[in-house]
Amino acid sequence: MLFAKKNRVVLKPPMGWNSWDCFAANVTEQELLANAKIMAEKLAKFGWEYVVCDIQWSEPLAGTENVTYRDFADLTIDEYGRQMPAVNRFPSAADGKGFKDIADKIHAMGLKFGIHIMRGIPRKAVELNCPVIGTDVRARDVADPFSICQWNGDMYGVKDTPEGQKYYDSIFALYASWGVDFVKVDDIAHEHLYPDHPYGEAEVHMIRKAIDNSGRDMVLSLSPGPAVIEKAWQMERDANMWRITDDFWDDWKLLKAMFERCEVWQKHVSPGCFPDCDMLPLGRIGTGFRAGRDTNFTRDEQKTLMTLWCIFKSPLMMGGDLRELDEFTLGLLTNENLIRANQEGAHPTELARDDDHAVWTSEIDGGRYLALFNLSDSEKEITFDTSELDMQVNKITDAWTNKEINQANINNGVIKIEIPAHGAEMIVLQ
Repeated sequence: MLFAKKNRVVLKPPMGWNSWDCFAANVTEQELLANAKIMAEKLAKFGWEYVVCDIQWSEPLAGTENVTYRDFADLTIDEYGRQMPAVNRFPSAADGKGFKDIADKIHAMGLKFGIHIMRGIPRKAVELNCPVIGTDVRARDVADPFSICQWNGDMYGVKDTPEGQKYYDSIFALYASWGVDFVKVDDIAHEHLYPDHPYGEAEVHMIRKAIDNSGRDMVLSLSPGPAVIEKAWQMERDANMWRITDDFWDDWKLLKAMFERCEVWQKHVSPGCFPDCDMLPLGRIGTGFRAGRDTNFTRDEQKTLMTLWCIFKSPLMMGGDLRELDEFTLGLLTNENLIRANQEGAHPTELARDDDHAVWTSEIDGGRYLALFNLSDSEKEITFDTSELDMQVNKITDAWTNKEINQANINNGVIKIEIPAHGAEMIVLQ
């Protein structure tokens, strides 16, 4: 019953924008709403809908010391130890309104609103020993002081007790009152959390129950990775998407390594269950870390990125600043064939891979998508025999241009296509 309820929330890979890649920990209300406006105007009709405010929205001084996180940050919390948006960054949160006004504005644009949280309870709440709403216990009774994130000092873990569940229930009830549609929970899914406790198994399930208890549908996203493949059963039961990689940035080595990760997780893609390759570091990124820059990926590498994410059915979360979209990046995000493969494709499968190339396919009504990847450092002819697909191929179309592929590239069902270094070709077989 729990599994079925979770799946009803989102049957297709979520598509949206997340503030981390461009604004790091110091995004503001103005920047959030400005990106939402662009999404509504340029991307929503293609299926993009989630606007997600990433980490440390309760930290008033985030980003002011030229570091990602300040030690012992003085987070903004309410009397029950629940994080509240920092008013200097999110003025509409004044008077205890939280993210309600921002969520209302984003909903009015026809979009959905999401937030990032770290697993656990704020250390500040434990220091003040705040009461846990709905119980006769306090923060020190539910906090696990030995469960600490390795890279962010804001939180303690929460004990797997009825009182600990009440704390999680209290924060998700708050998020439901704000109108939150998507929650990215961090420091909970990766395989190296602790040597004897590889990931936050108990807290994942507590959060799942808290969402269900809130009465509001929310997509549950788990980060960071790599997720534990042996625990795929729990990811599929409790979450909608989970990271299969650590933070992904615009580096070819990371992109090439993603092919192996996708191979490992390909059989765990199903409606409501989406292994997550992480955000798309495209366009203008990095402004929260430094002056900002354009993605380091070449255009061919960007096509490879989008092709793999789409045919694998990874969630699509744009990381670049939407206010600075150029025509090429906009074209990547609005290609109808790639989006259809991502949203409507079935049974994504890797058919071949070595150090120089990879081949993926997925099923679609009336045919298949076929993706050919050149993983080598020079232009290369990639070949594939369509007889391996057990289907009659009558027409082959370039998914990027919607033009039929020259028959000179096809001989007795064998496709031969010259692909640039680090590039990809996506074709439709009918």
